[in-house]
Amino acid sequence: MRLVSPAGRVLAAGGAVAALLVSGGTAHAASTASVASTAPGASATQGAFAQLRPLSALSAQRLATADLVAAAKYGTGSPIDDPARERQVLDTVARQAEEVGADPGATVRIFRDQIEANKVVQRALHRKWGADPASAPTERPDLAKVREEINRVNGDMVRAIAASAPARTAPYCTGVLTATIAHVRHEQRLDRLHTVALVRASRSVCG
Repeated sequence: MRLVSPAGRVLAAGGAVAALLVSGGTAHAASTASVASTAPGASATQGAFAQLRPLSALSAQRLATADLVAAAKYGTGSPIDDPARERQVLDTVARQAEEVGADPGATVRIFRDQIEANKVVQRALHRKWGADPASAPTERPDLAKVREEINRVNGDMVRAIAASAPARTAPYCTGVLTATIAHVRHEQRLDRLHTVALVRASRSVCG
């Protein structure tokens, strides 16, 4: 009997979730066979999965804060796009990347996607609440405190980016990343909106 590791099983199952991989807002279908065919040996697969999974989990955690940001801004007239805040975040993570030995350029690219994915969630929630006011939040979170949590997650993500460099630059990164997204989606029970946003946030992880 051939034994298959948990990471290998998730990688094989990841083909179904690969259809969620988004480029320019359009979903791409990918078969299980095509995802599995990118897998290296079992030990390399497990190592890459172990490196990339924390990054996907932190990305999903960061996306959860988008719900709070959306609630804090809803009905206030505050725009979802905040170039000054975004520049501050990118400058900070670039500096943190240098401090921990990560590639600042790659780190900034990944965080640009995190920011855009966060706004995908915010816009969708504002549309939902506008169409159905009864579903809108009744309490307004403190945006300053929410941003403190985002900053904490950002720091953890910078370290995860540094730790995952070998997997992120490997030729089989996309297949393993798809598996981590499938795992995190199941583990955190993400809905469709947050799953699509997680895929959007992961666009620049490999490369």
